[in-house]
Order: sequence, then structure tokens, then C-alpha cells
Amino acid sequence: MNHCTSCQKALEGSWLVCTGCGAVQRNAAIDYFQALGQERRFGVNAATLEREFHRLSRRLHPDRFARASAEEQQNSLAATALLNDAWRTLRDPVTRLEYLLKLEGYAVGEEHAGKGKSAERQPPSDLLEEVFELNMQLEELRMSQKMGEAADEAVVKDLAATGVRFESMLQAVDDALAAEGAKWDTGAAEARTGAATQMIQLLDRRRYLRNLVRDVRETLGAAA
Repeated sequence: MNHCTSCQKALEGSWLVCTGCGAVQRNAAIDYFQALGQERRFGVNAATLEREFHRLSRRLHPDRFARASAEEQQNSLAATALLNDAWRTLRDPVTRLEYLLKLEGYAVGEEHAGKGKSAERQPPSDLLEEVFELNMQLEELRMSQKMGEAADEAVVKDLAATGVRFESMLQAVDDALAAEGAKWDTGAAEARTGAATQMIQLLDRRRYLRNLVRDVRETLGAAA
């Protein structure tokens, strides 16, 4: 339980502002879930999250503190910046999951993937053959573009089909992440550890697939 830095009342809901005295809090240790008054978990109610963000945005807006002391104005600016960062992170399931895992002490992100090598360049072992074929298609189409030649319709068609397949793989990863996130939210410590391991692997896979899909879309867009 955290308490107001002004009146010492126990904070309820968002830790950015006291519901008792209305003071904007100066606690730099407030995390994004606490900022938006959410339980630290993967599953959140998107509509509730958005409503709370807009309510707090109005309550903390610097214009409301134009006649306040310099300290109160600074607190308002800092709280608003934290609130905006929290909203950008928690509204998206993937960034919310990454943030949650980092809060819990897990090493998450490209810098931790592939034993120090870029996760963007390390294809999952089960995708090696398909990625090789995709790269051949991308290279052929890019070479035609570079030479100013008309794109081979068969190559464009094959690349589009490959892109659709990788997009379906990306969706499957998102579905798996949601399932593991639910296990995290409802499980005990051992179950959470297992879910975290799976989610970190899925996030690495998602990062790679996301970049493949991006490359296909950009190359097909340039060929259109």
C-alpha cells in the first residue's frame, strides 16, 4: 500500500493523484500499472484502461495548474509524462507483456535474444527453409526494381502468398501469447515461471516474423 506524499492517505486507484486531498504525487517509483490504477497483470479491460487514461489526463493537465506553485506545476508535468508513457505501453498487448515481464525481473527484448545476436537475423529453426525461399523472392524482386525492370508477376504472386502465410504465423504467435498471458495471470509461482519462459520465446519469434512481414509489405509496395 502506498500513501499520499501530502496527506498520507492510502492511495486508491491511480497512484498519480490522491483521491483524498487531490495532490499530484511526486513518487518517481510509480510503475505504469500503478499510474493507471491497474493490477499488475497481462489481462486488462481495454475500455476501462482508456477511460482512466482520459480521466487522469484531464485531472493532471498542466493548464489546471497554471496558478499553482512551481512545485505543483512540475509535479503535474512529470505525472502527465508518466501517464502518457504508461498509456502507450499498456494499451498494446505486446508492449504491455514485455513491460510486465521486465517489471518481474525477466530479460526481455532483442538485446537478450539469440545469445547476444540480433533476433532480427536469427530465424527460428523451423522456419529456415521458408525464410531462405522468402529471401530469394525478395532479392529477385528488389533486383528487378533496382534495374528498372518490370516485376515478374509470378514472383510477385508467390511473394504475396508467402507474406500471407507469415502474417498468419504472426497471428498464431499473438494468440499463443494471449494464452500464456492468461496462465500468468491465474497461475501460481511455478506456473508463472513456465509461462514466462514460453512468452519470452514467443516474443523473440514474433519479433522475427514481424520484420519478415514488414519486408514483404515494403517490397510489394515498391513493386506496385
